[in-house]
Amino acid sequence: MQRRHTLQALGATLLAPLGTLTARAQGPAPVWPARPLKLIVPFPPGGTTDLVARLVAAQMASGLGQPVVVDNKPGAGTVIGVDAGAKAAPDGLTLTCVANSFCVNQTLVKNLPYDGLRDLRPVGLMGQSEHVLASHPGSGLRTLADLRAAAQKPSARLSYASFGSGTSAHLAGEMLREQMGIELTHIPYKGQAPALNDLLGGQVTLMFGNWPEFRGHVQSGKLVAVGMATAKRSALAPDIPTLAEQGVAIESNSWNGLLVPAATPDALVQRLNTELRRALDTAAVREAFAKGGISSLAGTPEQFGAFIQSEISRYAQVIRSARISADS
Repeated sequence: MQRRHTLQALGATLLAPLGTLTARAQGPAPVWPARPLKLIVPFPPGGTTDLVARLVAAQMASGLGQPVVVDNKPGAGTVIGVDAGAKAAPDGLTLTCVANSFCVNQTLVKNLPYDGLRDLRPVGLMGQSEHVLASHPGSGLRTLADLRAAAQKPSARLSYASFGSGTSAHLAGEMLREQMGIELTHIPYKGQAPALNDLLGGQVTLMFGNWPEFRGHVQSGKLVAVGMATAKRSALAPDIPTLAEQGVAIESNSWNGLLVPAATPDALVQRLNTELRRALDTAAVREAFAKGGISSLAGTPEQFGAFIQSEISRYAQVIRSARISADS
């Protein structure tokens, strides 16, 4: 019930072209053709990114004077949806919502059908959620010490779920496996919602996931919070120890932002960024973010471009160090 309320609340400078966008004097606001805009979400309905996208889309529609229709295109670790966005007409009518996996895939996925640095350009960031490592109560795992002891048993069959190959939850799980030196089987899903369902059902042992969706299940005892994947104790969950306190330094989160095709005119990008920032500052979005434990990351296209660059570098180091593959 707690999770349902949270979800309802939520639902109510790089290489060219990412590095070439510069601030320009604002002229008359561009006018779009009289037809809906499309917002591609490369995840299935129900997860944090999908709900944030729908909430923001509704507020942007008001400012743009046109409907913004969310189109879920999950699959292949978000590659399918992002590819569709990269190949869309650069007319300001198609946006793509991306998350951590967009930056991960630049290193992890061989032969991407698009070049994330060349074929898309940033509009702006939206929000970020902290991650918790949770276990099913039936596993008996309440701490990392419990996990280490369980992994040493000859009969150990430990697994972890993720939102999909190449997602932040996948990389966090691989970092956990590597740093603890234990065997963990990765079970990828097409989004957080189906992965969480199987964790609740005991089909998988562990999962890194967004605290907003896990909070109610932890409070009700349906899940156990093993630790927060944050640098210090979270203000949203101060009673839950961090993984670092337990000897494993893992920081993981889920962020999301909007991109458009690379050839989209600067004026349209700036207008979309203006409407995105206005949407993030509406009472509806601010209240939903506060209830859902999501931090707003409102900023400029240039700031998002710099953020993408830093995330690609950060994840590349993790992938190479842990020797992670798309099939891990």
